[in-house]
Amino acid sequence: MREAQTRTEAGQVVVIGGGIAGLAAAHRVLAGGRRVTVLEASDRVGGKLLPGEIAGVRVDLGAESMLARRPEAVALAREVGLAGRLQPPATATASIWTRGALCPMPKGHVMGVPGTAAALAGVLSEEGLARIERDADLPRTEVGDDVAVGEYVAARLGREVVDRLVEPLLGGVYAGDAYRISMRSAVPQLYQAALTHDSLTEAVREIQAKAAANQQTGPVFMGIEGGVGQLPLAVAESVRARGGEIVTGAPVTELRREASGGWRVVAGDRVLRADAVVVAVPAPAAAALLRAEAPGAAAELAAVEYASMALITLAYRRADTALPAGSGFLVPPVDGRTIKASTFASQKWGWIADEDPDTLVLRTSVGRYGETDILGRDDAHLVDVSRRDLKQATGLDATPVRTRVTRWTDGLPQYPVGHHARVARVREHIAKVPGLAVCGAQYDGVGIPACIASAYAAVDQLDGDLSGVQDLTANPVQSLHGGAGE
Repeated sequence: MREAQTRTEAGQVVVIGGGIAGLAAAHRVLAGGRRVTVLEASDRVGGKLLPGEIAGVRVDLGAESMLARRPEAVALAREVGLAGRLQPPATATASIWTRGALCPMPKGHVMGVPGTAAALAGVLSEEGLARIERDADLPRTEVGDDVAVGEYVAARLGREVVDRLVEPLLGGVYAGDAYRISMRSAVPQLYQAALTHDSLTEAVREIQAKAAANQQTGPVFMGIEGGVGQLPLAVAESVRARGGEIVTGAPVTELRREASGGWRVVAGDRVLRADAVVVAVPAPAAAALLRAEAPGAAAELAAVEYASMALITLAYRRADTALPAGSGFLVPPVDGRTIKASTFASQKWGWIADEDPDTLVLRTSVGRYGETDILGRDDAHLVDVSRRDLKQATGLDATPVRTRVTRWTDGLPQYPVGHHARVARVREHIAKVPGLAVCGAQYDGVGIPACIASAYAAVDQLDGDLSGVQDLTANPVQSLHGGAGE
């Protein structure tokens, strides 16, 4: 180790991880007047937010939208100079490809859970709709400290609601299994309502009434001209402009607390000493780093499971295509299709259509928790199965002029029943170690605003303000869309 490269600075914070959570943490550190160095193992910043291009058109190769009804992501974009490039989707309509047909996405539901049976007419069978009506007559179903979304909803409304709507919606966020996903962590407002209502449909109607009373206006989701992959690049530029340092290609191999009370961080032949450290890397990497100084937290993080998935981006000559209206469609796993969703990117985002009106871009996603076979196939196979499913769903039979496959191995943390309790235990262990905080998608939500909220709470914790982490632990941030999945 070349100690000549050791550096110690008063007020220095080291952030380990250059994804959106780590970059947001660095931005927050600088706002508080301290110095910051970000160490990123890969050769780029941004994590699951990855800008790219296909056929000369800029696209996202990872997450492609962010929830706009939470303030963190949109506010950060504005702070780093992207206000003029924020764009809502050009269309908010979407479909479900179920039983061999594209059906309009129902309205009047909370993550697929309806307030009335009529809300799902056209998607469910007559038997499935009748099963929903029986909810009001069923005895109360206790949810306890947590329950799987699919298990609870199926008990109240029948499996068809879960299989045809809840599963594809949740799968689009977590690439997970609705019958394993925590209701308390993934759909917290539904969990809270279920605590105080005997009827699930009544609980959903109350949630909807409160939302209407709050008069939420404006788009639910937001994109950025050039792709949301521009956000981490702009945050990184802002961090550097304000004196922060970002080092890529710098995997951290050692994290130790020193007798003096500071931290020693080793990344290759570089040694940094800092007053505080924010660990903003996925759970397996965080577990390895924390094993020496926070073994309890490391053990909890080592148990976090991940799902892998792949995005297949295809570009066509517009003259060769005729897609249905709308932004795309979701696919219920129960139908046995390979793709789980498709986004008609050129129809969803006006800036894509404007960049090349003669080119049409769309993308599909494959891969869910526990699926390994499909992701083991080569890129050509994934393109072929995507084209096959697209033809069956939409009639699209043209040959793409360009294709790209982007694989996100272990890209999405899973939120099984009890996830909130695991996160609470991790933070309890971390709180015992001065000058240490954690943030990222494995804690309070996989969406972009959730990751940013996690980062802000971590930095505030270093400054002695625990309100952020306490609030997140008690009230998880609902992710909705905006993760690496569709």
